[in-house]
Amino acid sequence: MRLLFLGDVVGVSGCNKIIKNLKNEIKKNDIDFVIVNGENADKAGVGLTKEICNDFFNCGVNVITTGNHVWDQKEIMNFIDKEKRLLRPKNLFGPTPGKGFEIFKISKDIKVGVLNLMGNVFMKKCEDVFSVSEKFLKENKIKRDYDFLVVDFHGEITSEKNAIGYLFDGSATLVVGTHTHIPTNDARILRKGTAYQTDAGMCGDYDSVIGMNIENSLNKFMKKDSKKHFPAEGEATLSGVIVECNLSTGLANKIQSYIFGDQLKKIS
Repeated sequence: MRLLFLGDVVGVSGCNKIIKNLKNEIKKNDIDFVIVNGENADKAGVGLTKEICNDFFNCGVNVITTGNHVWDQKEIMNFIDKEKRLLRPKNLFGPTPGKGFEIFKISKDIKVGVLNLMGNVFMKKCEDVFSVSEKFLKENKIKRDYDFLVVDFHGEITSEKNAIGYLFDGSATLVVGTHTHIPTNDARILRKGTAYQTDAGMCGDYDSVIGMNIENSLNKFMKKDSKKHFPAEGEATLSGVIVECNLSTGLANKIQSYIFGDQLKKIS
């Protein structure tokens, strides 16, 4: 099985790039399952809506994960209880609408578990992510409860993401970071067989400050007159990872960074 994970979708440009290109990219790369972090997909650059979710599902997305901006568009609070393909971080303080973990069945009766977590350092307050993760691992087992497990760790700092990667090593197919919007150059297989990348990057306009308008962002940093952050509107680049999954072990055979668009092409 081949899995595509796409990092945080930012604004209209990110949404349009996915809607226009994802079906072709799925076919071209022989993808069986697609997960997208959609927490910045609204036109305001924070949160997402029912309409955006349905647009993503219609173009081939199987699961949408989120993070600290999940509730920024209030309509999503009712929708998330009805739509199991939309997840929020499992370690949010309860009672909270929606779920942070779900198992999805695809063709040939293959089951994919998707777990959405959020970090504790420099993030909105939530339950201790390591305690929640340890409890999850005691209650759920790869190749018993599901064939594959993908963990979206929505966090700010690299050390916390690294640590979660090793905590799940051998118990997850993929652990991938989101939230910082910059793709890291460390895609690899950990020592017990779990695919890992510290941050998947974003699906948005990289001619920006992590997806937001450059001039307005500079004004904020320089304490000049500025508006509320709003997304850059240029042509987007899609960023994430592709993982080749081993059906017999539930772990990863291969991981590669995925870039679709011109802004992050390597200079040879």
